[in-house]
Amino acid sequence: MAVEIDHQFFASADSLWAILGTPDRVDWVPGVEHCDLEGDVRSLTLPGAGDIKEQILLHSDECRTLEYSCIEAPGPLQSHRARIEVIPTSTGCRLLWQTEVTPVELETFIRTSMEGCLVRLEELLATQR
Repeated sequence: MAVEIDHQFFASADSLWAILGTPDRVDWVPGVEHCDLEGDVRSLTLPGAGDIKEQILLHSDECRTLEYSCIEAPGPLQSHRARIEVIPTSTGCRLLWQTEVTPVELETFIRTSMEGCLVRLEELLATQR
């Protein structure tokens, strides 16, 4: 199942990528208390939800693209792969964020989490203006 977000930000692509393109930066992810990055694996601590490990599959500053997959998580997750792309526009930038996840029952949780991230990103970018 795929969850897709296409969101316009009124900030530069470089400003948004400075946040999203830093794999161990997690202040934009609600609920994440801590992150460790070792090689291409980041470990996230979510109090009350458990620990998650994600593998960075692609990180391109030139294309402002990040792809990652959850490789360890509590609960029924069977597969997860996500792609983030930041695209400059005339009024700022667009964030294209696609996540494929199984089982389908996790789609609502994933979408809600992604939407919470958008709110936090807007807040962080607003403080930079």
